Amino acid sequence: MAISISAILLLIILIVVFVRSGSLKFTHALVCMLLGFCLAGSSLAPTLSDGIAATADVVSSVRP
Repeated sequence: MAISISAILLLIILIVVFVRSGSLKFTHALVCMLLGFCLAGSSLAPTLSDGIAATADVVSSVRP
């Protein structure tokens, strides 16, 4: 578990650097995708899934 947490933190730091630099290239998108796979395999996955589902429910209930 310690290795996956440190890998997730490293990928998060890389994504922040890429976004702050203002250019998200293909290789940067690949790093984002790897972060997604790491998060999906972590213990945070159910919490993230519930949060995304709740956000989608709120957005879908907003009427223009």
